[in-house]
Amino acid sequence: MNSLGRRSLLIALGVAIAGLAGFQIGKHTSGTPWNVPADAPLIGIASLTSEQYIRAVRESGGIPIVLPNADGSTEKLSEYLAILDGLLLPGGADIPPSEYGEKPHETVEVLDDNRYLFEKALCRAWIKKTDKPMLGICLGGQWINVASGGTLIQDIPSEVGSNHRISHPVSVEPDSRLFSIVEERDFDVNSSHHQAVGDLGKNLRIVARSPDGVVEATETTDPDRFLIGVQWHPERLMFDDQRQMKLLRAFIEAAYEAKKQREEAWKVEMAKSLEKDT
Repeated sequence: MNSLGRRSLLIALGVAIAGLAGFQIGKHTSGTPWNVPADAPLIGIASLTSEQYIRAVRESGGIPIVLPNADGSTEKLSEYLAILDGLLLPGGADIPPSEYGEKPHETVEVLDDNRYLFEKALCRAWIKKTDKPMLGICLGGQWINVASGGTLIQDIPSEVGSNHRISHPVSVEPDSRLFSIVEERDFDVNSSHHQAVGDLGKNLRIVARSPDGVVEATETTDPDRFLIGVQWHPERLMFDDQRQMKLLRAFIEAAYEAKKQREEAWKVEMAKSLEKDT
Protein backbone atom coordinates (compact mmCIF):
# COMPACT_ATOMS: atom_id res chain seq x y z
CA MET A 1 0.00 0.00 0.00
CA ASN A 2 1.40 3.41 -0.95
CA SER A 3 1.65 6.40 1.41
CA LEU A 4 -1.61 7.91 0.12
CA GLY A 5 -3.46 4.67 0.74
CA ARG A 6 -1.99 4.32 4.23
CA ARG A 7 -2.94 7.92 4.99
CA SER A 8 -6.54 7.36 3.87
CA LEU A 9 -6.78 4.20 5.96
CA LEU A 10 -5.28 5.94 8.98
CA ILE A 11 -7.76 8.82 8.62
CA ALA A 12 -10.69 6.39 8.49
CA LEU A 13 -9.42 4.47 11.52
CA GLY A 14 -8.66 7.66 13.42
CA VAL A 15 -12.10 9.11 12.84
CA ALA A 16 -13.75 5.85 13.87
CA ILE A 17 -11.64 5.50 17.02
CA ALA A 18 -12.06 9.16 17.94
CA GLY A 19 -15.82 8.86 17.63
CA LEU A 20 -15.98 5.61 19.58
CA ALA A 21 -13.60 6.82 22.27
CA GLY A 22 -16.06 9.41 23.53
CA PHE A 23 -18.59 6.70 24.32
CA GLN A 24 -15.96 4.51 25.95
CA ILE A 25 -14.84 7.32 28.21
CA GLY A 26 -18.42 8.09 29.09
CA LYS A 27 -19.16 11.49 27.62
CA HIS A 28 -19.57 11.75 23.88
CA THR A 29 -19.79 15.19 22.32
CA SER A 30 -22.91 15.20 20.17
CA GLY A 31 -23.65 17.65 17.38
CA THR A 32 -23.43 17.95 13.62
CA PRO A 33 -20.87 15.74 11.83
CA TRP A 34 -17.51 17.40 11.33
CA ASN A 35 -15.92 17.53 7.89
CA VAL A 36 -12.38 16.24 7.51
CA PRO A 37 -10.36 18.35 5.04
CA ALA A 38 -8.41 16.11 2.69
CA ASP A 39 -5.13 17.85 3.49
CA ALA A 40 -5.64 18.36 7.24
CA PRO A 41 -2.66 17.21 9.33
CA LEU A 42 -2.78 13.83 11.06
CA ILE A 43 -2.15 14.32 14.78
CA GLY A 44 -1.24 11.32 16.86
CA ILE A 45 -2.47 11.24 20.46
CA ALA A 46 -0.03 9.00 22.30
CA SER A 47 -2.50 7.53 24.79
CA LEU A 48 -6.15 8.34 25.23
CA THR A 49 -6.96 9.58 28.75
CA SER A 50 -9.75 12.04 27.93
CA GLU A 51 -12.02 12.87 25.02
CA GLN A 52 -10.95 16.48 25.49
CA TYR A 53 -7.70 15.77 23.63
CA ILE A 54 -9.63 14.46 20.64
CA ARG A 55 -11.91 17.48 20.68
CA ALA A 56 -8.98 19.88 21.03
CA VAL A 57 -7.23 18.48 17.95
CA ARG A 58 -10.43 18.31 15.94
CA GLU A 59 -11.59 21.83 16.81
CA SER A 60 -8.12 23.21 16.05
CA GLY A 61 -8.17 21.84 12.51
CA GLY A 62 -6.37 18.52 12.78
CA ILE A 63 -7.39 14.90 12.39
CA PRO A 64 -6.99 13.09 15.74
CA ILE A 65 -5.42 9.64 15.54
CA VAL A 66 -5.44 7.69 18.80
CA LEU A 67 -2.32 5.52 19.10
CA PRO A 68 -2.91 2.26 21.01
CA ASN A 69 -0.52 1.20 23.75
CA ALA A 70 -2.40 -1.95 24.82
CA ASP A 71 0.65 -4.22 24.96
CA GLY A 72 3.42 -1.65 25.03
CA SER A 73 4.40 -2.70 21.52
CA THR A 74 6.62 -0.42 19.46
CA GLU A 75 6.24 -2.53 16.31
CA LYS A 76 4.43 0.21 14.35
CA LEU A 77 6.60 3.05 15.59
CA SER A 78 8.37 3.66 12.29
CA GLU A 79 5.02 3.88 10.50
CA TYR A 80 3.72 6.42 13.01
CA LEU A 81 6.84 8.53 12.52
CA ALA A 82 6.40 8.42 8.75
CA ILE A 83 2.66 9.00 8.44
CA LEU A 84 1.75 11.33 11.30
CA ASP A 85 2.21 15.10 10.89
CA GLY A 86 2.26 15.99 14.60
CA LEU A 87 2.29 14.30 18.01
CA LEU A 88 0.38 15.25 21.15
CA LEU A 89 1.60 13.70 24.42
CA PRO A 90 -1.24 13.91 26.97
CA GLY A 91 -1.36 14.00 30.75
CA GLY A 92 -1.29 10.96 33.01
CA ALA A 93 0.46 9.34 35.97
CA ASP A 94 4.17 9.55 36.78
CA ILE A 95 7.24 8.49 34.80
CA PRO A 96 9.21 5.88 36.81
CA PRO A 97 12.05 7.82 38.47
CA SER A 98 14.46 5.05 37.49
CA GLU A 99 14.15 6.49 33.98
CA TYR A 100 16.20 9.49 35.16
CA GLY A 101 18.37 7.68 37.68
CA GLU A 102 16.50 8.29 40.93
CA LYS A 103 14.63 6.27 43.53
CA PRO A 104 10.88 6.98 43.77
CA HIS A 105 9.43 9.44 46.25
CA GLU A 106 6.64 7.99 48.37
CA THR A 107 4.03 10.05 46.48
CA VAL A 108 4.96 8.71 43.03
CA GLU A 109 2.28 6.75 41.17
CA VAL A 110 3.90 5.36 38.07
CA LEU A 111 2.39 4.75 34.66
CA ASP A 112 1.29 1.24 33.81
CA ASP A 113 4.01 -0.73 32.03
CA ASN A 114 2.34 -0.74 28.60
CA ARG A 115 1.90 3.01 28.44
CA TYR A 116 5.33 3.65 29.93
CA LEU A 117 7.17 1.48 27.40
CA PHE A 118 5.18 2.78 24.44
CA GLU A 119 5.43 6.50 25.25
CA LYS A 120 9.10 6.24 26.19
CA ALA A 121 9.98 4.79 22.79
CA LEU A 122 7.61 7.06 20.86
CA CYS A 123 8.73 10.30 22.51
CA ARG A 124 12.43 9.56 22.09
CA ALA A 125 12.04 8.50 18.47
CA TRP A 126 9.87 11.51 17.60
CA ILE A 127 12.39 13.96 19.03
CA LYS A 128 15.50 12.31 17.58
CA LYS A 129 14.31 10.88 14.26
CA THR A 130 11.90 13.57 13.04
CA ASP A 131 11.66 17.34 12.93
CA LYS A 132 7.87 17.26 13.15
CA PRO A 133 5.84 19.30 15.67
CA MET A 134 5.16 17.97 19.16
CA LEU A 135 3.04 19.33 22.00
CA GLY A 136 3.44 17.83 25.47
CA ILE A 137 0.72 18.46 28.06
CA CYS A 138 1.41 17.93 31.78
CA LEU A 139 2.96 14.42 31.81
CA GLY A 140 3.66 14.94 28.11
CA GLY A 141 5.81 17.98 28.90
CA GLN A 142 7.67 15.93 31.51
CA TRP A 143 8.25 13.17 28.96
CA ILE A 144 9.88 15.67 26.60
CA ASN A 145 12.33 16.68 29.32
CA VAL A 146 13.13 13.15 30.50
CA ALA A 147 13.48 11.83 26.92
CA SER A 148 15.96 14.65 26.35
CA GLY A 149 18.09 13.57 29.32
CA GLY A 150 16.54 15.73 32.05
CA THR A 151 15.13 14.91 35.49
CA LEU A 152 11.97 15.74 37.41
CA ILE A 153 11.03 17.24 40.74
CA GLN A 154 9.19 14.19 42.04
CA ASP A 155 6.90 15.96 44.48
CA ILE A 156 6.44 19.74 44.42
CA PRO A 157 4.66 20.04 47.82
CA SER A 158 7.47 18.33 49.76
CA GLU A 159 10.42 19.54 47.66
CA VAL A 160 9.32 23.10 46.85
CA GLY A 161 6.66 23.72 49.48
CA SER A 162 3.82 24.80 47.19
CA ASN A 163 0.66 23.33 45.68
CA HIS A 164 0.32 23.01 41.91
CA ARG A 165 -3.00 21.23 41.92
CA ILE A 166 -4.83 24.55 41.88
CA SER A 167 -5.07 27.46 39.44
CA HIS A 168 -2.04 29.74 39.59
CA PRO A 169 -0.20 32.40 37.54
CA VAL A 170 2.66 31.76 35.14
CA SER A 171 5.15 34.14 33.54
CA VAL A 172 6.35 33.48 29.97
CA GLU A 173 9.73 34.50 28.56
CA PRO A 174 9.15 37.30 26.02
CA ASP A 175 11.70 35.96 23.51
CA SER A 176 10.11 32.50 23.32
CA ARG A 177 7.99 30.81 20.67
CA LEU A 178 5.35 30.29 23.37
CA PHE A 179 5.12 34.03 23.96
CA SER A 180 4.82 34.70 20.22
CA ILE A 181 1.79 32.41 20.23
CA VAL A 182 -0.11 33.46 23.36
CA GLU A 183 1.01 37.11 23.09
CA GLU A 184 0.85 37.69 26.84
CA ARG A 185 3.55 37.32 29.44
CA ASP A 186 1.51 36.83 32.62
CA PHE A 187 -1.71 34.87 32.97
CA ASP A 188 -3.39 32.21 35.10
CA VAL A 189 -3.50 28.52 34.17
CA ASN A 190 -5.28 25.46 35.45
CA SER A 191 -3.00 22.98 37.14
CA SER A 192 -3.19 19.40 38.39
CA HIS A 193 0.42 18.25 38.65
CA HIS A 194 2.65 17.37 41.60
CA GLN A 195 5.80 16.96 39.49
CA ALA A 196 7.76 19.30 37.23
CA VAL A 197 11.01 19.70 35.31
CA GLY A 198 14.11 19.37 37.49
CA ASP A 199 17.39 19.33 35.59
CA LEU A 200 16.74 20.57 32.07
CA GLY A 201 17.16 18.16 29.16
CA LYS A 202 19.43 18.72 26.17
CA ASN A 203 18.38 21.14 23.45
CA LEU A 204 15.56 22.55 25.60
CA ARG A 205 15.02 25.92 27.23
CA ILE A 206 12.75 27.02 30.06
CA VAL A 207 10.15 29.47 28.77
CA ALA A 208 7.64 29.78 31.63
CA ARG A 209 7.68 29.58 35.42
CA SER A 210 5.23 30.00 38.26
CA PRO A 211 5.94 32.55 41.05
CA ASP A 212 7.59 29.84 43.20
CA GLY A 213 10.13 29.18 40.43
CA VAL A 214 8.65 25.87 39.27
CA VAL A 215 9.08 25.29 35.52
CA GLU A 216 5.74 25.54 33.73
CA ALA A 217 6.82 25.31 30.09
CA THR A 218 9.81 24.32 27.96
CA GLU A 219 10.52 24.41 24.25
CA THR A 220 13.25 23.30 21.87
CA THR A 221 16.23 25.54 21.23
CA ASP A 222 15.73 24.86 17.50
CA PRO A 223 14.01 28.01 16.18
CA ASP A 224 12.65 26.14 13.17
CA ARG A 225 10.77 23.45 15.10
CA PHE A 226 7.56 23.48 17.12
CA LEU A 227 8.33 21.40 20.23
CA ILE A 228 6.66 22.73 23.37
CA GLY A 229 5.83 21.18 26.71
CA VAL A 230 3.43 22.83 29.18
CA GLN A 231 2.45 21.77 32.69
CA TRP A 232 -1.10 23.06 32.42
CA HIS A 233 -4.03 21.68 30.40
CA PRO A 234 -4.86 23.88 27.39
CA GLU A 235 -7.36 21.32 26.10
CA ARG A 236 -9.57 22.04 29.14
CA LEU A 237 -9.31 25.82 28.82
CA MET A 238 -9.37 26.39 25.07
CA PHE A 239 -13.05 27.34 24.77
CA ASP A 240 -12.83 29.87 27.62
CA ASP A 241 -9.29 31.18 27.15
CA GLN A 242 -8.12 32.40 23.75
CA ARG A 243 -4.47 32.01 24.76
CA GLN A 244 -4.93 28.26 25.07
CA MET A 245 -6.91 28.12 21.82
CA LYS A 246 -4.01 29.95 20.14
CA LEU A 247 -1.52 27.41 21.50
CA LEU A 248 -3.44 24.41 20.19
CA ARG A 249 -4.11 26.03 16.83
CA ALA A 250 -0.46 27.03 16.49
CA PHE A 251 0.49 23.39 17.04
CA ILE A 252 -1.90 22.20 14.33
CA GLU A 253 -0.81 24.98 11.96
CA ALA A 254 2.84 24.02 12.48
CA ALA A 255 1.98 20.41 11.65
CA TYR A 256 0.14 21.56 8.52
CA GLU A 257 3.01 23.76 7.34
CA ALA A 258 5.59 21.04 7.97
CA LYS A 259 3.42 18.59 6.05
CA LYS A 260 3.20 20.97 3.08
CA GLN A 261 6.97 21.47 3.09
CA ARG A 262 7.54 17.71 3.00
CA GLU A 263 5.08 17.37 0.13
CA GLU A 264 6.80 20.11 -1.86
CA ALA A 265 10.20 18.53 -1.25
CA TRP A 266 8.82 15.19 -2.45
CA LYS A 267 7.48 16.82 -5.64
CA VAL A 268 10.89 18.35 -6.34
CA GLU A 269 12.57 14.97 -5.88
CA MET A 270 10.03 13.28 -8.14
CA ALA A 271 10.56 15.92 -10.82
CA LYS A 272 14.33 15.40 -10.64
CA SER A 273 13.86 11.64 -10.87
CA LEU A 274 11.65 11.98 -13.95
CA GLU A 275 14.20 14.25 -15.60
CA LYS A 276 16.90 11.61 -15.12
CA ASP A 277 14.69 8.93 -16.68
CA THR A 278 13.97 11.00 -19.82
